Amino acid sequence: MQYLTIALTKGRLAKDTVSLLEKAGYSCDVLRDKTTRKLIFTDEEQGLRFFLAKGPDVPTYVEYGAADIGVVGSDIIMEENRRAYEVLDLGFGKCRMCVAGPEEARSLLQHHEMIRVASKYPNIARDYFYNRKHQTVDIIKLNGSVELGPIVDLSDVIVDIVETGSTLYQNGLAVLEEVCPISARMIVNQVSMQMKAQKVRELIARLREVRSL
Repeated sequence: MQYLTIALTKGRLAKDTVSLLEKAGYSCDVLRDKTTRKLIFTDEEQGLRFFLAKGPDVPTYVEYGAADIGVVGSDIIMEENRRAYEVLDLGFGKCRMCVAGPEEARSLLQHHEMIRVASKYPNIARDYFYNRKHQTVDIIKLNGSVELGPIVDLSDVIVDIVETGSTLYQNGLAVLEEVCPISARMIVNQVSMQMKAQKVRELIARLREVRSL
């Protein structure tokens, strides 16, 4: 059987994707066994295989054909810049990529001064400051609590995902500029789009039909 392999981002995106797939008429019962230690979940009847991965790895699996389809945040797609077709905005996982920092840093941004920027997303930060703002900055890659950057004087501002803004507010920080909106997207391997065209296009069409219901 020719399977369609789907890589899901672990956590809330996976849960929301499963809900959308079920609305579209795809059974995801194989994913609901909480006791299993299996890494790949196969539905023989539907010809589907699923596996869960960390967000930054999903575009890699799709680019190299280990997965035909991936569901991942658009922030990861932009940061990883892998070869894949982005085919559908799924309409959930919405948030914003923002420049944030203490209020006094606002003038540094307005006057295009040389500043330090801490971020989990160095490529997105670099593109925003260099190509859109034409501002020279020193970008510092962090993996943990990026909000610490300005608090401990590691950086002037941060570039990070903002949902409610409550964490920023509680730490004396604020959104200073919006980089772009973020949401969950579906990406497809370039070869799979040709070799498994019928199955891929059917899945996209069914998800597109129910995503706004």
